Amino acid sequence: MHRRITGKLVIATHNPGKLAEMKELLAPYGIEAVSAGELGLDEPEETGNDFRSNAAIKAIAAARATGFPSFADDSGIVVDALDGAPGIYSARWAGPTKDFNAAMAQIERLLQERGATTPDKRRAHFVSALCVAWPDDHLEEVEARVDGTLAWPPRGTAGFGYDPMFLPDGHSRTFGEMESIEKHGLPPHGLGLSHRARAFVKLAEICLEPR
Repeated sequence: MHRRITGKLVIATHNPGKLAEMKELLAPYGIEAVSAGELGLDEPEETGNDFRSNAAIKAIAAARATGFPSFADDSGIVVDALDGAPGIYSARWAGPTKDFNAAMAQIERLLQERGATTPDKRRAHFVSALCVAWPDDHLEEVEARVDGTLAWPPRGTAGFGYDPMFLPDGHSRTFGEMESIEKHGLPPHGLGLSHRARAFVKLAEICLEPR
């Protein structure tokens, strides 16, 4: 049976970009959210084999450490021509300094080496797995994706991570060129376009009630 989120919620992330998006998504529901970073929680080692298991690792660790329901996302970009890389290692490709410009350049270099120079050979998708964990180990889990192609050079300074090189299907601008309300705003204000927004819609249906 699904469980509703009430009261305080810990957002199990140290990533400021993800934190900002999650807080915006949660705002209409009146949820009091605090981040793992603000609470000084350590980041658990992500030892899962897929996005869903890594999201659960982060959410469970925060719930057990704080005694509050905890909300985690694990997400990344999956490039067809690179056999699914970087996938769950998307953040790690940016290195300890989180240099996503270097990570995007690495993807482009590998695509060029494989002759992936036309849009049909540059297909990719973003995945977002969301998990809410309670201290008693109850879990709610959802997952969603958004498909597109990889542009080069990167365009736009909005968003974060690989957004400037990701061109979602049906659009002429990258995620890096879109305002936040356009990328992950939910109807009626936005299209719920991003992978995280699409996953959040699924989570909201089972765990949240508008205030």
